[in-house]
Amino acid sequence: MNLYGKASQLLLKQLGKRLFTTTSFTGSVITEPFMVHAGTTTGTTRLLSMHARSYNVQASSVSSPEKKDDTDTKAVSSYWGVAPPSLTKADGSAWKWNCFRPWEAYQADTTIDVKKHHNPVTWNDKIAFWIVQTLKYPTSLYFRKKHIHHAVLLETVAAVPGMVGGMLLHTKSLRRFEQSGGWIKALLEEAENERMHLMTFIDVYKPKWHERALVFTVQGVFFNAYFLAYIASPKLAHRITGYLEEEAVNSYTEFLKDLENGVMEDIPAPAIAIDYWCLPQNSTLKDVVRVIRADEAHHRDLNHYASDIQCQGHELKEYPAPIGYH
Repeated sequence: MNLYGKASQLLLKQLGKRLFTTTSFTGSVITEPFMVHAGTTTGTTRLLSMHARSYNVQASSVSSPEKKDDTDTKAVSSYWGVAPPSLTKADGSAWKWNCFRPWEAYQADTTIDVKKHHNPVTWNDKIAFWIVQTLKYPTSLYFRKKHIHHAVLLETVAAVPGMVGGMLLHTKSLRRFEQSGGWIKALLEEAENERMHLMTFIDVYKPKWHERALVFTVQGVFFNAYFLAYIASPKLAHRITGYLEEEAVNSYTEFLKDLENGVMEDIPAPAIAIDYWCLPQNSTLKDVVRVIRADEAHHRDLNHYASDIQCQGHELKEYPAPIGYH
């Protein structure tokens, strides 16, 4: 009993403050920016920029009864030692985006060749090419010149391959007790970048109920089909994605032409796009489409490269992934 009593007293002494008091957490201030250098297969250096260089993390309990909901939230996060961060930009203004953080912002490389095309030579290439061509025509007929509507549907599908590929490589790495060569992160990075494209466009256009139903159906079918395709043949799956990205580049090129020719109104760029791509404050939709097209071109190259690795009899883990290659 004496042993148990001493152990109980020791435990109570160590945990007493956490159990019976509200703890306030204050994060350290970052004084230097994150410097990320991403090597790519084409020798392109991606310039990552930050809008905010410091942040404070605080979780404190408020006893005022008028702020009951806010108090409950802070009390819960304080109890577990997890506090929602409060981020600020370099100029001291509040960072209002929860979907991405300041250090995830970057400047897109718009000098990339948007006209590159992988000529289908092998049966694997030809199957992937014709699958994409078959999928392209129904959407082109449905949307025609409604570019923003098309972009919203496109991005809900484009964000799927990276997530599926990253997820399957993740489970493969766990099963085989082996490294991934960075490809898990690269593919999840691609999926997140595509999702941010969608977050940008829904700031410009709100899908109607029938378009939401279409997205629900198309995503459900595509996710499962791509999942099975990746299990059956990763090189085919990456080639399909490469050709999908080629079509995305073509689609955004048409979008850009109509903006430049005055067919569509070149409205001011959404605030989320200005912060995510580090664009000038006076940027317009045309600038946003240009950087998104560059992102799609980079995803095109990454997936064709991944397929080439596997078509030559190698595994992705044998070649370092071009992390940061948006």
